[in-house]
Amino acid sequence: MDLLRAVALIAATISMGLMAGVFSLYANAIMPGLRRTDDRTFVGAFQAMDKAIVNPWFLGGGFLGALVFTGLAGVLHLGEAGRAGLPWIVAAFAFYLAAFAITVAVNVPLNNEIKAAGDVDRITDLAVVRKRFDETKWARWNVVRAVATTVALGCLAWALVEYGRMA
Repeated sequence: MDLLRAVALIAATISMGLMAGVFSLYANAIMPGLRRTDDRTFVGAFQAMDKAIVNPWFLGGGFLGALVFTGLAGVLHLGEAGRAGLPWIVAAFAFYLAAFAITVAVNVPLNNEIKAAGDVDRITDLAVVRKRFDETKWARWNVVRAVATTVALGCLAWALVEYGRMA
């Protein structure tokens, strides 16, 4: 049971780190870089990145993995042997659940809208597509996701410290 508990907590920490990295990269480089581009470049690049990121590695190892592994780590730490790290795991789960909900409620619908506009070569008014996408809203909520997942990563790192103290 100790090995399973450790593996779940390590997997949760790694997957959360991946998600904190993805959201932070979008917040610190991708969206600020795209903000400086013309409408055609913005729409085409965003559509291409959104299509590329929806893949098994991202979905399983990061996006869903952070939720599943953190939840599993929490369940496995419910017993007396795992109590010290449990509050940190629960906090991480709550922060990531908020980021997950923001993704589903805000970012994914905006992503779907810009993809639904169609091929960038066939869009007659790229400025309207970009405006409808609302990159300011997307970026603002992405910063919230970046902060939430970074805090969650810190919580899981501390849970690892607590786990190490118990060993």
